[in-house]
Amino acid sequence: MDIQAIIMALGLTLVAGLSTGIGSLLAFFAKATNTRFLSGALGLSGGVMVYVSFMDLLPESIESLSSIFQGKLPEVYALAAFFAGVLLIAAIDYLIPEDENPHEMHNYGELNDRSGHNHHIKRAGVMVALAIGIHNFPEGLATFVAALDGIEVALPIVVAIAIHNIPEGVAVSVPIYYATGDKRKALRYSFLTGLAEPLGAGVGAAFLLPFWNPVIGALLLALVAGIMVYISFDELLPSAEQYGHHHCAIIGVVAGMAIMAGGLLLF
Repeated sequence: MDIQAIIMALGLTLVAGLSTGIGSLLAFFAKATNTRFLSGALGLSGGVMVYVSFMDLLPESIESLSSIFQGKLPEVYALAAFFAGVLLIAAIDYLIPEDENPHEMHNYGELNDRSGHNHHIKRAGVMVALAIGIHNFPEGLATFVAALDGIEVALPIVVAIAIHNIPEGVAVSVPIYYATGDKRKALRYSFLTGLAEPLGAGVGAAFLLPFWNPVIGALLLALVAGIMVYISFDELLPSAEQYGHHHCAIIGVVAGMAIMAGGLLLF
């Protein structure tokens, strides 16, 4: 494995993770949230991730395994890894209580409504930070593996992950800010949750790279595809719809797919 490719993959994962800080800044300084734009951006992220999962990562996984196994085994192994990725992120989602689960908070009104209960709000903010950090860990691994597959695949995924991390930054920073009145503390918690992504990439690199071979690489591509499809259908697309701009969300999904399709054709 090329050391430059590893460093690039870790760097891109760090950029995607730290975009939670952008959400914090928007929460503090934006006078009004453009929910139409946010709905379209979340839809675009979902479109990118679904398209690249089904049209690039999963087919490439099957193709790589086909050079090693015969018959139907490549498809069987790739699909098993794909659904293992779905089950992994679904299990993480299931283990986090609904009240602290970032997937259950879709709009700024819900976050601001919590501000009237200051004796609970700080704990809620910390729990949201922990929940998002847990979710970001496998996302970091997914971004890292995708980045190892090539810059043409990595960049759209990094942008998609970064966009979807912005509302998560809001979900962390707003409760903590309302509870403490301390913007720095809210920003700090928000950035720390984002660091879970490069941490996931680092752990993946430490444990996987020493044993890296074509089979592990191919299976990880399929596993990452499963993780990203689940995130898209469980979080990104429902959140895009929840902001109340259905057509903006759909346009975003189609635009994301078109951008990813064009990128894969060009590269």
